[in-house]
Amino acid sequence: MSDETPRKMDRKLLLEYVRVTEAAAIACSRLIGAGRKEDADSLAVEAMRRAFDKVPARGTIVIGEGERDEAPMLYIGEKVGPKDEELPEVDIAVDPLEGTNLCASGKPGALAVLAIAPRGGLLNAPDTYMYKIAAGPEGVGVVTLDKSPAQNVLDLAEAKNKQPGDVVVVVLERPRHDALVAELRGAGASVRLITDGDVNPSVATGLPHSGIDMFIGKGGAPEGVLSAAALRCLGGVFEGRLEFRNPGERQRALGMGMRDPDRLLRHTDLVSGPCFFVASGVTDGPILAGIRKVGLRTHVSSLALRSDTGTIRRFETSTLLDHLPVHD
Repeated sequence: MSDETPRKMDRKLLLEYVRVTEAAAIACSRLIGAGRKEDADSLAVEAMRRAFDKVPARGTIVIGEGERDEAPMLYIGEKVGPKDEELPEVDIAVDPLEGTNLCASGKPGALAVLAIAPRGGLLNAPDTYMYKIAAGPEGVGVVTLDKSPAQNVLDLAEAKNKQPGDVVVVVLERPRHDALVAELRGAGASVRLITDGDVNPSVATGLPHSGIDMFIGKGGAPEGVLSAAALRCLGGVFEGRLEFRNPGERQRALGMGMRDPDRLLRHTDLVSGPCFFVASGVTDGPILAGIRKVGLRTHVSSLALRSDTGTIRRFETSTLLDHLPVHD
């Protein structure tokens, strides 16, 4: 990432990007519970791509969703937004539908989500896997992948003035995490297993009263960058280590400018400067309500975070249309 990353972004862009995630969430909501995850993902991708054209910024997708799942995608390196050279350049990490399985099955936790930073401000990496850990502000200087999972539980409990049994840790329910879950429970933690969608619980660690203290485990790298951006805005901590499936993925990371793709990525390695984080709920989850249809109206809930001020904004949008953004 560039050492010359600008320190600020125009705050007016934040609302513009809320409209982008709203558009994606509303588009895919018509397939909630329909069992058609690829179609729902495709609807979100195309709605988001169209909505980017309305935003007065030239965006580059630096980490995106799709290659790993062979799904429709906003691909890494894709340019989005107007081509006006007078407009500012931004990096974008994107997941048009985080939790495709959750949307398809009508389960909680699906989101449309973005992270935005000035050019050079976000990690540029292949769509691979990442072992990661996330916690809120009390975890800064306390929680790290340099410690064992059990030690992280004990240290976070002390930092939050809790008993270990009161520390809630979210983990993706996968066979690869069986030993991790056993260790966390051995330390006394209350482990909550989820089937998909780790952005929701990772971001929730930084929000007061969410009831989630820590997320840990192996998941998608795009979701890791998105979560890191949110927790930078919220004053929390996020660390990750890329886990490549094959030598080709590692070579791609080297080709993208990562000098040591196997090293531990600290928070500032993932998000080096100011950023925005924006999400809109598709189905109900720990940070946002899902899409609601009331009569002819569609209601969508969104969260917008800004790092340089630590601002947390929540938006409730009601529209008669089946698409967004809407410019008055």
